[in-house]
Amino acid sequence: MKKKALKIGLIVVAILLLIVAIFGYLLWNFTQGSESISGKRQAIPQRAVSLDSYNQGTSDWTSWQGPNFDKKSAFIGIKKDWTKGLDKLWEVSFLCQDDQTATWSAPVVQGNLLIVPGRDEKNDLVFCLNSGTGELIWKGSYLAETNTNHGPGSRATPFIDNDRVYTYGRSGDLVCWNLKDGNMLWHKKAADLGGIEPDWGYSSSPLVYKNKVIVQMGGAALAVAFDKLTGEVLWKSGNGFGGYAPATLHKADSSILLFSGEAISGLNPETGAILWSLPWLVDYKVNASMPVSEGNIIFVTSGYRKGCMAIKIENNKPTVLWESKAIEGQHSDPVIVDGYVYGYSGESSRNNGQLVCLRLSDGNEMWRSTEVGTGTFAYADNHLICLDIKGNLFLVEINPDKFIKAGEIKSAMPLVKNPAWTAPVIANGKLYLRYLQHIICYSITG
Repeated sequence: MKKKALKIGLIVVAILLLIVAIFGYLLWNFTQGSESISGKRQAIPQRAVSLDSYNQGTSDWTSWQGPNFDKKSAFIGIKKDWTKGLDKLWEVSFLCQDDQTATWSAPVVQGNLLIVPGRDEKNDLVFCLNSGTGELIWKGSYLAETNTNHGPGSRATPFIDNDRVYTYGRSGDLVCWNLKDGNMLWHKKAADLGGIEPDWGYSSSPLVYKNKVIVQMGGAALAVAFDKLTGEVLWKSGNGFGGYAPATLHKADSSILLFSGEAISGLNPETGAILWSLPWLVDYKVNASMPVSEGNIIFVTSGYRKGCMAIKIENNKPTVLWESKAIEGQHSDPVIVDGYVYGYSGESSRNNGQLVCLRLSDGNEMWRSTEVGTGTFAYADNHLICLDIKGNLFLVEINPDKFIKAGEIKSAMPLVKNPAWTAPVIANGKLYLRYLQHIICYSITG
């Protein structure tokens, strides 16, 4: 009996050790590992095509924040009957080469040019595609040693400014490229300026404003402004933990909103001087959702049980209007439409979050829905085009009185194995969905 009990005990211990090992591996893979590149993966085309002319569109999407720094596309006339789906125009699958090269950056579009970052085993890559056909026009690259937590590829979305495009790699490489031919014009490294990389890599998309390009770098270079033409440092501001959200423009007073790892602040765009600041402390210092504003009211949200807050700015003095747990946006940006906030709440790795509508002035909750999972969205033509982390697409009508799901397409981004975290983009009548090595382009016109 003793031998039998010992044998059973050893089996139980072995099972427990196996469970601990599996849990430890899953935890390591989630925090430090790279999502594996699975499914179809093409080789990068050997020969690029040329365009006879370059143009601008009527509703270009040239940065993470969009043309008006509010996450709203200017396109009018989206297709609202999804019963027969959307017409797929093209797709490519060569953005990430090798198995451990996960890259999350969203594309940006100006006319017939689309810019999107990628990655191979040793290099950050930047692709310029024909936005109408997906054909490769040029490819840029630079050697970049990176960590592997959630992949070595870029998280930040580029910024197109006229004939230049700015990219920001996950290890702090800020690069200016010639938009038309991919020639590298200048290259700066955060580490050379005293920057300290946040735990999950540099993710703060660059902001181009007037003659400057502004990024978060952390450490002794919490925010840095460069001359957009030469790369010369014009100012450095603050010291501390860098956030993951992009610097953005507060249009009410033309200040720069900086959502760092520990605070929300307003900066003077000419000097970098801190005009005001409010602490906003979150577990792991993950402030990743872009602040959005309407008039002199600013809305911020973070995950990890932190919640959200509305601030009113008068004469460079912030007043907290309200705080709430109603929206806990981990890294999905909200949008404000006619005095109401729409945003995802919940963990980005689980498809059981909620889409929530709040009144901006007082935080009153108008509605919440679990019908569109957890994900990201694009705004256009009084609708949200929501992509959940499983690759399903939903059309939600903007209405503060009730949730209205107007359309649904299952597996619009097929073969999704890991969470599909990249936000959809709408530009010039087309919808662009990116998942790791893939981009799919759909017609979104009615």
